[in-house]
Amino acid sequence: MPGSANSARPRQRARSAPPDGSGSGDSSPGQASTGQASTGQASTGQASQPDYRVEALAKGLRVLSVFSERRPTWRITDIAAEVSLPLPTAYRIVMTLTSEGYLEHLPSGEYRPGVRVLTLGTAALRSLDLVELATPRLQELAEASGETVNLAVLTGDQVLYLVRLRNSDLVTANIRVGSRLPAVHTSIGKLLLAFLDSAELERVVTADSFTGNAGPNAKRSLDELRPELATIRAQGWAMQDEELAYGLRSVAAPVRGESGAVIAGANLALPSRDWPVQRVARELRPMVLDTCREISRLLGHRGQ
Repeated sequence: MPGSANSARPRQRARSAPPDGSGSGDSSPGQASTGQASTGQASTGQASQPDYRVEALAKGLRVLSVFSERRPTWRITDIAAEVSLPLPTAYRIVMTLTSEGYLEHLPSGEYRPGVRVLTLGTAALRSLDLVELATPRLQELAEASGETVNLAVLTGDQVLYLVRLRNSDLVTANIRVGSRLPAVHTSIGKLLLAFLDSAELERVVTADSFTGNAGPNAKRSLDELRPELATIRAQGWAMQDEELAYGLRSVAAPVRGESGAVIAGANLALPSRDWPVQRVARELRPMVLDTCREISRLLGHRGQ
């Protein structure tokens, strides 16, 4: 550190009592290296332990942790009560997270996780049991079928690709791990949308979900898509027939977690010139279903 140890001590003491009373949360590595113990540590005779906790950051993480699949949106007043923070503190944290893109403010006044959280989550998801356990089974499916295999999750009205084992003949050569596509035009996306409750489906899928490039058979509104989602939920699998791009078909099945909830989907994507719809349903659908059941079993699911 620049300067002498004596000249540094007054600055350290000044920083050790933040205005919010969070104690030594801003202590610097220089303090920890001196071996000085706090009053509590000295009374026990234990050696000093460095305390690098940043209380403001901890509070922000506690706020982010309230968002879940069961409750993806929150009001600030409810957040404050849930994490036991004063309302002004919760407000400042939520405003900061929103300005940085980690939360998104909805027209209803509620907040939900923003794009920055999803970006961070991509790396985390790839290291979780889902990808680690699924990949060998997906490789077996790719080898058995000779076609492209994908594993993806739903993020808002898009699907996020976690695994992609690509056949070189596939039409959509530009998709890779980390790519996002409109859920309403993909087999995995439609599958995952089908297992949302009605209120969540209405919140996630908007008119904007159907804009942009799509294939010749793409649905153009939620009203048009809704009957197919009901069929998908009842039968337990989904097909995409030149809805994402001309010349591309795919068939998808659900991956379930230990609780039975659908947490992801896997599909086989293939050129339509080689695979008529009836042949896809007859030959490839059972393979995808079996693979997803096996992945679900590895994740702890014991149902059908």
